[in-house]
Amino acid sequence: MFEQLPTVPTSQELLDKAFRRASRAEDNESMVRNAGNIISDNLSNLVRKFPSFESLPPFYREMADIIVGVDAMRISLSRLAWASKQARQITRDSVGKMKRSKAQDSTPLRKAAFGRLSSVMKSIEKDLAFLNDARNMLRKMPTIDPALPTVLIAGYPNVGKSSFIAKVTGARPEIASYPFTTRGIYVGHFYRDDQKYQVVDTPGLLDRPMDERNEIERQTMAALNHLQGVVLYILDPSEHCGYPLQSQLRLAEDLKSSLELPIVMVANKADILRYESIPGMSTETGQGVNDVLEMLVSLLK
Repeated sequence: MFEQLPTVPTSQELLDKAFRRASRAEDNESMVRNAGNIISDNLSNLVRKFPSFESLPPFYREMADIIVGVDAMRISLSRLAWASKQARQITRDSVGKMKRSKAQDSTPLRKAAFGRLSSVMKSIEKDLAFLNDARNMLRKMPTIDPALPTVLIAGYPNVGKSSFIAKVTGARPEIASYPFTTRGIYVGHFYRDDQKYQVVDTPGLLDRPMDERNEIERQTMAALNHLQGVVLYILDPSEHCGYPLQSQLRLAEDLKSSLELPIVMVANKADILRYESIPGMSTETGQGVNDVLEMLVSLLK
C-alpha cells in the first residue's frame, strides 16, 4: 500500500540540488528560474505522491493514524504545497525584477532570490524530516490482500501467536519470552488445494478499555475491526505467558461481543498443560497445529 512512497530529501539536499543545477545556467535570470523550478517541482511531486488519506481503505487509514498521525502528515504536506507555491512566486517576482532592472549586473537580485528560496526551505525543514520518518514507518506496513481468505490471530502477549504463524506459513516474526514482542502486524501465507490463504499475526491485547490501550494494541484492534476473515484466539491455560487464565477468557468474551467475525478459541502449550474445554495444540512441538489449521480452512470455505 505504501511501498511506492518516495524518499523525502532534507531541505539542504533539495537546496544543494537546485543551486547545483542553477550554476550550470548562462545568466542570472536562468539561474533563478532553474533553482526555483527545481524546488517548486520537487515539493509538489512529493505532495502528489503521498496518498489521499480519505481514499485509503479504513484499515490502512487507521494504521497510518496510529503509527504516524494522519493529521500531522496532512499539516506537513500542506506546508510543502505552500512552500512550492512560494518558490514559484519568488521565481516569478525575481525574474520580473531582472527584466525591468536597468542595472547591467543582476547578481544582487539573483543572490536575494536565492536567499528567499533558502528561507522558505528552512521553514519546512522539520516537515521534510517528519515526512521522511513517516514514509520509512509506513513502508514497513505489510500489504494485506482483501481478496484472500484470512486468519486473524489474537490473544494476550506471549501466548504463541507468532509461533503459530511461523509454524504454518514460514513467516518469521520476532519471537521471544517477554510480553509485547510483536511490535506490529505480520502477514504470512499458506496454500490448501491451490487456494492461497493469508495469516495476520497481531500484537498482544490486554483486557482493558480501548482508551487505555497503547499504540501496539490499537494496531490489533484496527485489524480486527476492519479486516474480514476468521479470528483465531489463542489461550495459554498454563499461564506461562505471565497473565491469568481468567483475564484471557474475559478478553475472549469481550472480543466475541464486539466483533462480527467468527472466533475460534484454541488452547496453546498443550505439551505443558491440557485444557479440555476447547481444542488444544502446542506450537512448540507442533502437536494439534494442523488440526487447528484445517478447522480454520473449513470455516473460511
